[in-house]
Amino acid sequence: MKPFHLVAGVHASSKATFSVAISRRRKAGFTLIEVLVALSLLAVMAVLSWRGIDGITRAQAATQRYTDEVLTLQAGLGQWRADLDAMMVWPTPAGADAARLPPQHSLVWNGSLLRITRQDSGEPGAGLRVVAWARREVDGRWLRWQSQPVRSHAAWDAAWQAAEGWGRAPVPVAVGGAQAVEVATLQDWQLFYYRNNAWSHPLSSAAEGAQNTQALPDAVRLNLTLAPGQSLSGPVVLDWVQPGYGGGT
Repeated sequence: MKPFHLVAGVHASSKATFSVAISRRRKAGFTLIEVLVALSLLAVMAVLSWRGIDGITRAQAATQRYTDEVLTLQAGLGQWRADLDAMMVWPTPAGADAARLPPQHSLVWNGSLLRITRQDSGEPGAGLRVVAWARREVDGRWLRWQSQPVRSHAAWDAAWQAAEGWGRAPVPVAVGGAQAVEVATLQDWQLFYYRNNAWSHPLSSAAEGAQNTQALPDAVRLNLTLAPGQSLSGPVVLDWVQPGYGGGT
């Protein structure tokens, strides 16, 4: 009986050793199913993470676009005011001098193009610039054009005519050292002048008569209709008043 017990003891010990080996083997690795499940979870987490990053990127891009368009419009409207504030007021000739002098214009609107003669800067003798504002019929872009500084009447007249040609061109392009900047995209724009305590269209007979005598309006109203698809859309109204109107400084 003793040998039998010895063999049985050896058999039991071998079985225990084999079980421990299997247990260690299981602890040392993963099954194929476990690996596939882990990879699937990682793939789902990667997709969710990518969507989150993509959403953040799109939101940042939209915010940046909104900010850029709003700042561009604000800068354009500020430039509009600055052009009118710096508008050149030509001396009014009298008597025979009025017939000899060539035309001199400070502000002319023909229904689609506005031309302004303005001081180049606040310093005396800095010269003049001719500024033009127009809306392209092709795509509705509202543009500002300005000439190089001019210091003679001949140079001013050439710049004034160049501004008119720029406004008539189907695709306005700045040439000859001039500069053109896009401000916004418009569906429409209109101007109104304030004279004799009333607003009127610049192309009305009374306004044309005042314009021919080179009398500047007391105020100018700018009506813009911003095209949809931009950060800002719809009507915008901006009034400019002459600094000295009504006794102001």
